[in-house]
Order: sequence, then structure tokens, then C-alpha cells
Amino acid sequence: MPDSDPLLLRFPYAINKFCHEINYISYTFTRLFITITKMAKKYDIVAIGDITTDAFIRLKDATVHCDINKENCTLSVRFGDKIPYEFMEEVRAVGNSPNGAVCATRLGLKTALYANLGDDDNGKRCLSELEKNCVATEFVKVHTGKKTNYHYVLWYEDERTILIKHEEYPYILPDMGDEGWLYLSSLGESSLPFHHELAIYVKAHSNLNLAFQPGTFQMKLGKDELKDIYECTKVFFCNREEAKKILKTDDDDIKKLLAGIQTLGPKITVITDGPKGAYALENEKFLFMPPYPDPKPPYERTGAGDAFSSTFVSALALGKTVPEALMWAPINSMAVVQKIGAQAGLLTRAILEDYLAKAPADYKPREI
Repeated sequence: MPDSDPLLLRFPYAINKFCHEINYISYTFTRLFITITKMAKKYDIVAIGDITTDAFIRLKDATVHCDINKENCTLSVRFGDKIPYEFMEEVRAVGNSPNGAVCATRLGLKTALYANLGDDDNGKRCLSELEKNCVATEFVKVHTGKKTNYHYVLWYEDERTILIKHEEYPYILPDMGDEGWLYLSSLGESSLPFHHELAIYVKAHSNLNLAFQPGTFQMKLGKDELKDIYECTKVFFCNREEAKKILKTDDDDIKKLLAGIQTLGPKITVITDGPKGAYALENEKFLFMPPYPDPKPPYERTGAGDAFSSTFVSALALGKTVPEALMWAPINSMAVVQKIGAQAGLLTRAILEDYLAKAPADYKPREI
């Protein structure tokens, strides 16, 4: 029998080794792709809440009646009559949480929105508007046969009254990551179980921070029904009147209101007081922050609170302290009220920091 060619004997070994190397390279690239994909899906902030279109109706003929302290105001129009209006303008993809998502994106953060849409034309336009504003939509669920929320904003002088209707959607909690910020705000009346699931999710992920700015239904539910949400909240936002409703008190003392909210669980409590300024409580330190001076009288106040809250959270996400976040937030509120709707006036980080550099000397938080 002739001697075998050594090269032929080594050929199967070489082929086997080559295949092994190819498999290893393939495995390495697969792992790298998975790692890059996971990194690409990490968000600085995921905003959670309902989305809508706001139809602004600029009223011409109306009156406002307030009590002696210019509070508890009501809007009046003639009953059973034809009421003239100046114009109507639709603003798509708004709502407390969508406004917060757009705000954070403008400030340079990687942001996504969890929300529900119908498969109607309104929903398509809302989705397109989110994408135009660079808000990631992987957590936005489109429901076949459902309508998208549509609200009417009765706008008189510089204030507004909003007629709201939340469509009913199934709220299903997705995997939203294990670090960064979740920004929770207005959800519909069928969302109570979702809140409890979210609280469990936050408590299971120690690197997640929850910001909570309650909407109409969440305040209606009350602090006891949402006890688990309050307990896992890092920073909480509401205005002065909302704080009194949540705590079921008539006491107007701001320190008591801040402390009362904090006893429910939030580590940082922020209470806004309209054009009077805002207050915060962190580590037993009470702070007051004056408003940023308006360059001209406010045009329309929708979204001022959303701009404040989401700018504050964005500042924290960017590594700012609570006093620094308090200096950022009123600037975006000031800018928003100069435009129609809650998003048109939102600033980029560069422009916001330019306003901050030009701020008056007394524009800074002070301890109270």
C-alpha cells in the first residue's frame, strides 16, 4: 500500500480548525451585536403616560370669575348662545408624558415614550410627530379599531380650561430597562393595575429612578390607592392646590405641604406655585426658587408645569444637583408660555444655558 500524502492527512484537520475559527468569529460578532443592541436600546428617560391631540380654541367672548384671593376661578360663556372664537389650532402628540419626552430630547437626552394610540388618522399623525421630535416609539402601542385621545382646550386670555376624554386601552408593562429614569404622569381610568405592576418593576431595579407627576385620574385615586407608587418615587411634582387635595388639607403652609408629600415616600418633593415660583424639599432642606423673568406677558400657559417637571428631571439625569435643577426648570416654563401648546417653546440645552448665564443676580434658590 503506497504511503499516504502528509498534506492529504492534514487536510481534514485544517478544515475542522477553519470551521472552528469561523464559528468562534460568528459567535464573537453575535455577542457584540447583542451588546451593541442592548446599549442602543438604553434610554436616559422613558416617559410613561397617555398621548393626545389638543385642539386649541381661542375664545373672544368670555368672562372669568374668581374668589376674593383670585383663586378657584371659573370660566363663563353665555349659555344657549353662539359664542364667537378667533381661531382653532391642533397640536399633535401632546400630554404630560409626551411633553416630558420631547423636553428631555431637546435637552440632549436619549428618550422614549410608553403610550397607547388608536389606528386612526389622529394616531398616525401623533406617531409621526413623535418621530419628528426624535422620541423613540418602541413602547408606543397602536391598537386596531381604537380611537386616539383628542382634547379641546378653551383658551381665554393667557389661561386655558381643557376638556379631556381618555380612551380605554389595555396597559401592559414592557421591559423598559434597568437603569436611568422613568417619568410617570397622566394615565386613564383603567390603568390602576398597571401602576401596581410598575411599582413592583421599579422596586426590583435598584438603578431605576421614578419621577411622578400625577395627572387628573391619579390624583382622583388618592394617595392610599397609589401608596406603592409614592413609596418608590425618587422625585415628585405637583402644584400647591394639588398638594392640598392629595393630602386632604386646607392648610396652606408650604413647608407642611412639602413635608406631608414626602412622608408618603418621595425622596425629593417639588411644589410649583404658578408665577409665584416653586418650592422643593430634599434631605430636610426647604428651598424656594423664583420664576425666570418673562421677556413679555405669557401668551398661553398650557404645558408650563410639564416643562418645569421634565426639565427638572432632565437636569438630574444629566448629573445636576437639586438646586441646579431648580434653576433650569423655570427657564423652560418661561419659554413654553410664549408659544401655543406645550412643546413649541421647549428649549435646547445650549439656549437654556444661555438664558441661565444671562439670569438676574437674584435668580437662584434660597433656603426657607
